[in-house]
Amino acid sequence: MRFHWFVCLLLASMAFAQTAPSKAAPAQKSTTSATPQKEQPAEADDEGEKEAQPTASTVPPDAPVITIKGICDDTSSSSTVDSSKCETVLTRSQFEKLADAIQPNMPPQVRRQLANAYPRLLVMAHEAKKRGLDKDPRYAQIVQFAQLQILSQELNRSLQQQAGQVPEKDVEDYYKNNGSAYEQATVQRIFVPRTKQVEPAKDAKPDDAKAQQTAGEEAMTKEAEAIHTKAAAGGDFEKLQKEAFDAAGMKSPPPTTKMENIRRTNLPPSQASVFDLKAGEVSAVINDPSGHFIYKMVSKQELPLDKVKDEIHGTLQNQRMKDMMASIQASGTPELNDAYFGPAMPPGPPGMRPGAPSTQPTNKPPSQSK
Repeated sequence: MRFHWFVCLLLASMAFAQTAPSKAAPAQKSTTSATPQKEQPAEADDEGEKEAQPTASTVPPDAPVITIKGICDDTSSSSTVDSSKCETVLTRSQFEKLADAIQPNMPPQVRRQLANAYPRLLVMAHEAKKRGLDKDPRYAQIVQFAQLQILSQELNRSLQQQAGQVPEKDVEDYYKNNGSAYEQATVQRIFVPRTKQVEPAKDAKPDDAKAQQTAGEEAMTKEAEAIHTKAAAGGDFEKLQKEAFDAAGMKSPPPTTKMENIRRTNLPPSQASVFDLKAGEVSAVINDPSGHFIYKMVSKQELPLDKVKDEIHGTLQNQRMKDMMASIQASGTPELNDAYFGPAMPPGPPGMRPGAPSTQPTNKPPSQSK
């Protein structure tokens, strides 16, 4: 969220820069000789500039890093004003506090963008105060709402840090109590399409097309049972997969049947029971809207704690964060006046509008999760 605010800040400042008239940069003292130098290749010049430029670590904390001449903003708590010269100076220490508050560990290139944006914002804010805009009631309302957002972001940051302090024992206990979630397996899978691919007749009636689809689905259900019998008897899964696609009239090449290093979470919930199989066992036919599935367990192992420790830590951190946020949100219950705001939108999947058609099952082969 902080970075989002900073991006908005930069966009606003860049928009101002595009509309404001440009000014010539003041001449700076040169530390090099005025004698013309022989032109060097671009690459060599870049290397020379890198060597000549001081690194951030060599600049003292109290050294000025931004100077805005002509602005004496003594109301800014993050700047030092030299009233005799009427300029606002930001030291390295002050700038780094500002940058870290906006985005901790801000990359150097983004710090440069902030350094370009800050003076423009300061100049605009200085002019706004001269015009008395900070006394406008609208300004007070915006500031009040901005404070709510900033405090909310700060609380979120604080809760994230608190949630991340997961005791080692909690990680170990979670691993012991959820060992099945950290099993890794190699399986083979046959996908039998839901229906046959048949070109409908040009003069076919709607009822005929529906009957044809039903007959195709019934035929593929029987085909799935027949293939399952062969698979349980030790049949070759690659050959059986091709047989299933041929029976369905699929023209695309069949998918490979081998799936390596998969976890329960890699499979749809309806197919997660595959992990209950022993090595060499073949599952029953698993039906879902996209088709029929037949699995064979090749091998299975439980991942050691050191391999999934970070994953468990993240799981527990997210759960702790969710619990703390739920507890805080429960302390206040909002009630909206529907007569003013209108009725609440019905819940639904993101991006789906009310009344949108649902996705129909297809014969597209499932992706191979690894």
